[in-house]
Amino acid sequence: MTFFSILFALLIEQLRPLRADNALYAWVRNYATRIERLFNAGHKDHGRFAWFVVVVSLTIPVALVYWLCISMNPLLAFIWNVLVVYLTLGFRHYSHYYNSIQLALNSGDEVTARSILGEWIKKDTAGMDASEISRIAVERALITTHRNVFGVFFWFLLPLGPACAVMYRVSECLAQTWNEPKHLENEDFGNFAKRAFFWIDWLPSRMTAIAFAVVGNFEDAIYAWRNFAHRWKDQTVGIILAAGGGAMGVRLGAPVEIVDRVLPVDAATVHAVDDDEEDALPGDDPSPRVLQSTVGLVWRALLLWMILLLILSAGKWAGALS
Repeated sequence: MTFFSILFALLIEQLRPLRADNALYAWVRNYATRIERLFNAGHKDHGRFAWFVVVVSLTIPVALVYWLCISMNPLLAFIWNVLVVYLTLGFRHYSHYYNSIQLALNSGDEVTARSILGEWIKKDTAGMDASEISRIAVERALITTHRNVFGVFFWFLLPLGPACAVMYRVSECLAQTWNEPKHLENEDFGNFAKRAFFWIDWLPSRMTAIAFAVVGNFEDAIYAWRNFAHRWKDQTVGIILAAGGGAMGVRLGAPVEIVDRVLPVDAATVHAVDDDEEDALPGDDPSPRVLQSTVGLVWRALLLWMILLLILSAGKWAGALS
């Protein structure tokens, strides 16, 4: 049932993709903001308690409905699984930005590409050339795909899959909502949310990096992962981008004084490196062509996940029949 739940959800999303600014996601963010206002008294323990309040209040109902559906009819449980996966996936949340940037760069229209990228990342993109636009778009796409697709897959495969998938996406939302705004980024309230999501995403991020390595240039991906992931202060981001860039033979990442200007907080914190270390990175500088390579890498990684899931599901079916 897990395999077909994910498959049907993916098919539905291809036909009717949810935008990142849909009403449900907006409600969750507003709910997190209200809880922050109620509990934030400037101490980290308040952030810990608020995190549990939000996560438990949103995941327990999903688990209860799942149990109720199973007790009534397996078909109801399947429909519930498809609905939850569809709502938690974000495979095409930002694809319109990415595709528009790709089309603009392919036609040589860097002005339009800069404008679209600025709207996507909410940063000043003035003065960027095609290589820099390509790099930032690819980095944002890899991180977004991991958090909106592969991370959800990993947690959905666990027992109480729908509730686990919701927990993952809610944890990501809290880590961003309680740390990104200017009035919260230097407070202790959001520290627990950020740390909690780091550990929740610890194994999924490495599974994503392995998938990129398997479907891409394995040797360069592992080499970049082992030797250059530390360039990012955010370890999870560093692993995904180092492995993804190595898998495609592309240099991703930039000195911190450049990246802080153009990337959002969650993907932007990169350590400065000297010229010799940067030259040691495998691959070429990003170009507009790498945008298409990124699409291919993501689709191959998705196919790998689905094949592995099908194999696991086939094993369960065989065991149930024997």
